[in-house]
Amino acid sequence: MIITTLPRETPVRQDNSVERIPRRPPPEFNHSDSSIISGVMEEGFLNVALDDVNQYGPHAMIMLLFAVASITALLLLVPSVL
Repeated sequence: MIITTLPRETPVRQDNSVERIPRRPPPEFNHSDSSIISGVMEEGFLNVALDDVNQYGPHAMIMLLFAVASITALLLLVPSVL
């Protein structure tokens, strides 16, 4: 039987430590004061969903996920109906 002991305290990283995977600079971000639908449409649906150009990127990604899932469901249902 192998018994491992875990440290009770997690070591905190110092600010001067080198990250194993360096962070990339944040992308250009445009704040939109409009509603979700108009905010997604003013910058372009795929541009907002894939590039996060404004604060509605996660909402647009959920809409894109729903659209792709619906198309996939239709493609899987069509052969069973025919």
